[in-house]
Amino acid sequence: MKTLRQTMIRSMISVVINGKFVRKEGMEPSYILTEMGQKISRVNILGTLVDKFMSENSNFSTITVDDDSDSIRVKAFREDVNIFNNFEVGDLVMVIGKVREYMGENYIIPEIVKKIADPNYESFHKLEVLKRLLEQKKILDGIKKEKEKFEDVEEFKKHVKEKYDDSIEGVIETLEVEEGMKEKDHKPLILEKIEQLDKGKGIEFRKLLEESKLPENEFEEVINELLSGGICYEPAPGVIKKV
Repeated sequence: MKTLRQTMIRSMISVVINGKFVRKEGMEPSYILTEMGQKISRVNILGTLVDKFMSENSNFSTITVDDDSDSIRVKAFREDVNIFNNFEVGDLVMVIGKVREYMGENYIIPEIVKKIADPNYESFHKLEVLKRLLEQKKILDGIKKEKEKFEDVEEFKKHVKEKYDDSIEGVIETLEVEEGMKEKDHKPLILEKIEQLDKGKGIEFRKLLEESKLPENEFEEVINELLSGGICYEPAPGVIKKV
C-alpha cells in the first residue's frame, strides 16, 4: 500500500513546541495538535542555528533552531547523522521534516535542511505563517460560535463537517481537549463541598478530602490554588473556610 506524503505546514517553532503530540499507530501519521486546531505531521520552520551536536559514536546528531518565538531540536539518526555537516552556528536555516515526541519533548526528524542566504525570505516565511494563523483563528472562532447552538456533540460534528469539510477535524479535536481541561477543574466541586459542610468554623482538610473523593494529590493542588488565590483561608491549622 502506498503511503501518501503529508501536507507540509509552515509554522512558528513555538506552535510546534506548545502543541499536543498525538501518537498514531500503523499507517496513520502522528501529529502535533495546535491550540488553533491545526494538525501538523510535516512542518516547515525557519530560524537561526544556535547549537550543533554529534554523539561520540556518531550514531546521533542534532541542531537547535531558534526563530525568536522558541527553539526546537532537529534530530538525525544512524545513516542520516551527516545531514548537518555543512551548517554552522549562526546560519539561517530552513528545515522541513516530520514532527516527533520523546520524553515530553517535541522535535523534528529532518527531510530537508537548507541554508537561507536571502534575508528577505525570513520575512516572507513569517508573513505566510501569520496569514495561516489568522485564517485558522477565524475558522476556530466560527466553529466555537456554531458549537453554542448544539447540545448534541455528534450532531454538532456532523453539521460543521458538512459546512467546513473534513479539514476542520483538528479544530473539533482542540475543542474536545479544551472541554476535557474544563472537566478537570475541581475547584467548583471543592467550593460546593465547603459550603455544604462548613457549620461556621470551617471544615477540616481531612473531612473535605473524604467527601470530595478526589485523589490526594489533585485535592492538594486545588486547596493550594484556593488559598493562594484568596478564595479561601485557614482559620486554624488543617481547617479551610471560604472568604
